[in-house]
Amino acid sequence: MSRLKSLTQGNSLAARAIRSGGWTIFGYGGSQALRLASNLILTRLLFPEAFGLMSLVWVFLQGLSNLSDMGVTQSILQSKRGEDRAFLDTAWTIQVMRGVFLLILTWALAVPAAAFYDAPELAEILPVVGLTLLIMGLFPTKKDSANRQLALGRITLIDLSAQVIGLVVGVAIAWATGSVWALVANAVTTTVMQLIFYYIFLPGAINKPRWDRPAAGELIHFGKWIFLSTAAGFLLSQGDKIVLGKHLSLGALGVYNIGYFLASFPLLLGGMLMRRIMIPIYREKPPSESAQNRAKLHKMRMLLSGGLMGLLTLFALIGVWLVTALYDPRYALAGGVVVLLAVMQIPQVIALTYDQAALAAGDSRGFFVLATTRAVLMMAGLIIGASQYGLIGALLGQGLAMVLAYPAVVWLARAHGAWDLRHDVVFWTLGIGTGGLAFWLHQSAIVNLSALNLP
Repeated sequence: MSRLKSLTQGNSLAARAIRSGGWTIFGYGGSQALRLASNLILTRLLFPEAFGLMSLVWVFLQGLSNLSDMGVTQSILQSKRGEDRAFLDTAWTIQVMRGVFLLILTWALAVPAAAFYDAPELAEILPVVGLTLLIMGLFPTKKDSANRQLALGRITLIDLSAQVIGLVVGVAIAWATGSVWALVANAVTTTVMQLIFYYIFLPGAINKPRWDRPAAGELIHFGKWIFLSTAAGFLLSQGDKIVLGKHLSLGALGVYNIGYFLASFPLLLGGMLMRRIMIPIYREKPPSESAQNRAKLHKMRMLLSGGLMGLLTLFALIGVWLVTALYDPRYALAGGVVVLLAVMQIPQVIALTYDQAALAAGDSRGFFVLATTRAVLMMAGLIIGASQYGLIGALLGQGLAMVLAYPAVVWLARAHGAWDLRHDVVFWTLGIGTGGLAFWLHQSAIVNLSALNLP
């Protein structure tokens, strides 16, 4: 009992990591439950094309955000000056400047984006949703400081509260108008409420405009590789929508997006856990420092990967049934998307715990090399697969790309003493078995995805 109490209430690294992991899982699980509730309500009030249209909006905004990311959050998490007031204020000033730049860029590119995707509504929606980029630039660094200290309770409650308010606003507008603007109102309201709640409820000083030259130099030096890495990260996270947006109708893209929403749950949860927990752990207990550190990381890695692999296996095996139970017949083909995407994400989950070792060591250049390798292979797989075999080919190409990127993962992990051969052998074996069983059970649902291709 005393051991359990020390792990849940103490101030050791293990205790803080366990509490933070618990809050992250609770927060992400709650967020996804709210998104699912919103999804189930809004898919009955709106039309599939609305979800296809908003997926293009988020591709565009995510692209702008990633292509201008200077790694401010990662810098605060790993820097020795991460709790210095001048450093934090300078970081916040950079964020605000970036937010203003992104808002102006969104306004300028709205019409060309609408023409590229032949979706005139984008010209009106993008400038409004672009406000979220400015608002996020105003988020206080108190949020990052809480993350650095693995104190995530208040952040989790704030994010969930803001999401609930956004959901209520979005559903009310959907009920009254049946318009895609309900999704826009949901997004903007949620971000505004996050900003307000962060300033009111998080402890710490209010940020002020400041330009400390040494701090700015450190932020820019570290951030230049993060800037390039997040450009590659954008292709990894949104490349499927970029490619499929040209190969599918808006309605078909909306169906795909429903499947993606369900299947991506384990991988996105894993990514959030890694970003919030692994950098502080790698920073305080580097695996290259001792066999004891490596043994502790092995246990944590096995636990995290085991949980995520279990979730992926569940979605791969029950994806078709899940969509049938939750959605109306207009979205039935999304079941095959869930199955195929869940299987194709297995290689990413196996490698997920390694990425943050480089960032914790300040090796943003190595992280960039890995991210770029993945992005190039991913886009090649998506483009070649989609052009030859449509949606099915694109998703299979995505999975093959992550298999081919595995040697680059091993290279970076070994450079920082983080590679875990036993872990990888176990989960590659489980992953291959899961994929084979899912394909055998759901052959017809996967083949039927060809109906979503443009004629």
